[in-house]
Amino acid sequence: MNKPLEGIYVALTTPFVGDEIFPDKLKDNVRRLNATGVAGYLVLGSTGESVSLTDDESLELVRAVLEAAAPDKKVFVGTARESTKTTIDFTESLPARGIAAVLVRPPSYFKSKMTRDALMAHYLAVAEASRYPVLVYNMPVNTGIFLEPRLVIDLAAHPNVAGLKESGGSLACLAEVVREVHAGFHYFLGSGHVVYPGLEMGACGAILAVANAVPEMCAELYRLFKAGKKDDARNLQLDLVPLNKALVEVHGIAGLKYAQDLRGYYGGPTRLPLLPVDDNGRAEIADLLKKAGY
Repeated sequence: MNKPLEGIYVALTTPFVGDEIFPDKLKDNVRRLNATGVAGYLVLGSTGESVSLTDDESLELVRAVLEAAAPDKKVFVGTARESTKTTIDFTESLPARGIAAVLVRPPSYFKSKMTRDALMAHYLAVAEASRYPVLVYNMPVNTGIFLEPRLVIDLAAHPNVAGLKESGGSLACLAEVVREVHAGFHYFLGSGHVVYPGLEMGACGAILAVANAVPEMCAELYRLFKAGKKDDARNLQLDLVPLNKALVEVHGIAGLKYAQDLRGYYGGPTRLPLLPVDDNGRAEIADLLKKAGY
């Protein structure tokens, strides 16, 4: 069954000039991405350095993406804060139109107290209050919290919990969740390493940081899979792995932004405490893009 939000989404970076956000450059990036086959955009995700932004900056960036996104591209917004109330309040402050869903990572500062009951209460309260469908966000490498499959399955019973972004790269989690959730639940992969196998196992798409640098490759992998050209899709997945490893795992957001600069997008600097990629990293990234044909 087709799902209304399926496809490949770009987990957008946040452009800075010096230490200030640069919404016009974000618009330029999105307008260029509109010409690719991606399904839409996530603004204020982990790749967007969302934890380093003020609420006012965050809203300005959301408005920029909504203005620049083509009518056929859907927009997701990361709205998580460290309390249930502030998450609900920030979600409520978003523009009333143009947003397809909000993405909510678990609160993690009081990590030892984020029990199953606490997480369940948090997500159900956010889902109940939100005017937008809610995507649960599992990002254990950043939060230190793993949202267990059974918790996700139970949350999926709420009519306003639309899906999951699973960035731990766990195909075991995928297998357990898709078997038990209802047919309309959206399971998004968050790792560029497992897009092809994840689609084979029932995921409906992916929300990818690496798509900032190679949106064409990511969108084509999905297109080939949906067209039944699975050998071609599998080969493209193999090509994507070294790029994803370098840009996301090894060099992180700074390396990803450098790759954007090389591709003619605006990457620019990260905001402290994230540091720029070093000369060796830059050379490696340039070489990988060249080998990939970019």
